[in-house]
Amino acid sequence: MSNNISSIHNCYGCGVCAAACAKKIIEIKLNDKGFYEPRIINTNKCTNCGLCMDVCAFNHQELANDEQRPLKSYAAWSKEYAVQRKCSSGGVGYELGRTLLTQGYQVCGVRYNPEGNRAEHYIASTPEELIPAIGSKYIQSYTVDGFRAIDRKKKYLVTGTPCQMDSFRRYIRKFKVEDNFVLMDFFCHSVPSMLAWKQYLHIVEQTVGKVNYVSWRNKRTGWHDSWAMSIDGEKTADKVNWHDSYNLLIREKKNYLYSRLSQGDIFYNLFLGDFCCNRACQKECKYKYNQSSADIRIGDLWGKTYSKNEDGVSALVAFTQKGCEIVQQLNCQLTEHPFEIVAEGQMKQNCHTAHLAAIAWKWLLSGKYKDAKDWKRLILAEKVLQLPKRVIRKIKSYL
Repeated sequence: MSNNISSIHNCYGCGVCAAACAKKIIEIKLNDKGFYEPRIINTNKCTNCGLCMDVCAFNHQELANDEQRPLKSYAAWSKEYAVQRKCSSGGVGYELGRTLLTQGYQVCGVRYNPEGNRAEHYIASTPEELIPAIGSKYIQSYTVDGFRAIDRKKKYLVTGTPCQMDSFRRYIRKFKVEDNFVLMDFFCHSVPSMLAWKQYLHIVEQTVGKVNYVSWRNKRTGWHDSWAMSIDGEKTADKVNWHDSYNLLIREKKNYLYSRLSQGDIFYNLFLGDFCCNRACQKECKYKYNQSSADIRIGDLWGKTYSKNEDGVSALVAFTQKGCEIVQQLNCQLTEHPFEIVAEGQMKQNCHTAHLAAIAWKWLLSGKYKDAKDWKRLILAEKVLQLPKRVIRKIKSYL
């Protein structure tokens, strides 16, 4: 049996195996369901060294982090108000990158590439180059180019999903260069299929034209209602149109679209409603809540403690002694809390499957674009099915 990733399917799609392969014969491509998956493109060159399997988090039950428990946990936000307001929560991720850049590190973060309609890892060497990494990107990132650009002899902050960071720690440990790296992950829901993102872009581009900028979080209506898509396109218009066509568009001004989850945004409903999650996120994820192989984990500090704060508060957790030391260097307001408070509102179990996910997958896999009205009806039907049975019976009694 070959000692390589040829037997790995429906995995996390972290891409570390491709970055680690000395022969560069592993590529990461979207599979039929719209998730990244490795495959060997030239089996004749494979030496069966086993490195790709060694670094694969999907291939291991245990986490790479030896400590495997939170050491310190904080509520945190940037002391620079503009950073706090611009970022998804409190701006801690950006402040971490900016701090380490001054110490000779480079940052391997994630930006959105509108040309390829994808999120991708890249290398930032200056605060200006770090700016595209600000904010969440709620689609699976293509890591290979960014990870391959890393020089293991230099110092880096590497950010990504928990599974990406678990594999990456195995990679740098294999080459005995852990001291050169700081790893940061985040509280992760799951990754949605890129087929869903493609469907969403098709709907959006009918209004704004070719998309050239996407922001997944926006605090215009406050941090607690910040699940909002801000999208710029190439179309232009002569006037401002106020409407809520399909409950998708809240405001259209020239080439601009602003759409919130609370107002029925289709992408957020498909993603957070678990219509199109990666099977590995549902069945194989071992990184929920207090499980991490990174040095630092960040996220939104939901819950009662900061329920009246609308500027944004980050959950900040150090999982290693290195993480504890770096946290104290940040240009952030830090308030230490028990982990249970910092992680309040974060998922303790893997994401489930929506009742009507089979219908969503049938539509996504058909290769045909569905109208926004169809998606809205499916989402509404799912919400009805989630109502208590007594409520459903009462609704039926009025029909």
